[in-house]
Amino acid sequence: MYRKIIIRNIEKNDFDAVRSLQQKVYPHMRPWSLNQLENHLIQFPEGQIIAEFEGQIVGTASSLIIQWNEYTPYHSWKEVTGAGSFDTHNKNGLTLYGAEVCVDPEIRRQGIGNKLYKARKDICRRFNLKRIIAAGRIPNYHLYADKMTAHEYAMQVIWGDIYDPVLRFQIKEGFQFCDVIENYLVGDNDSLEYATLIVWLNQDYKENKRKVSE
Repeated sequence: MYRKIIIRNIEKNDFDAVRSLQQKVYPHMRPWSLNQLENHLIQFPEGQIIAEFEGQIVGTASSLIIQWNEYTPYHSWKEVTGAGSFDTHNKNGLTLYGAEVCVDPEIRRQGIGNKLYKARKDICRRFNLKRIIAAGRIPNYHLYADKMTAHEYAMQVIWGDIYDPVLRFQIKEGFQFCDVIENYLVGDNDSLEYATLIVWLNQDYKENKRKVSE
């Protein structure tokens, strides 16, 4: 299966399948609306990608470009994504912001997430951006919340003492853990609305090719 997975940009006729996958992966949260998906393509079509296997959408990743210095590290998903509209997209920014990634739970461990993350890194290089920043869910934290803080939980995941599928995967993909954000995503009950702030630095970034800085 790994070799047959196709990564491509989202098109309008993919919208229903993307929304169905989101509902499957995050059943307690609202999927993108049709209006949001349409606006993503208006704002930054190159940042909206899917993983396709035998004609079925099995993974998605959505991103936008931002001026990172316009936000604090302790931002919310709603704030940085314009409540999911991506109206906050700024083509003059230096940061690719990862708004969402989801992979069909029935076919995980087939390299889909790795391909989506690789595609994001390719976007970062293509637009000569300085970094990728994201705030990742910590879906196993609710199992440990009565024993430790979210920051302590993240540290133990990094040290290898606790398994968290999202943070462990992100570290493997070369992202660095920065801190923990409170009240990041409303309705993420597994993470108790905490998220880990992570960053990947583009080693190919060339400052002299950019007219702006942040």
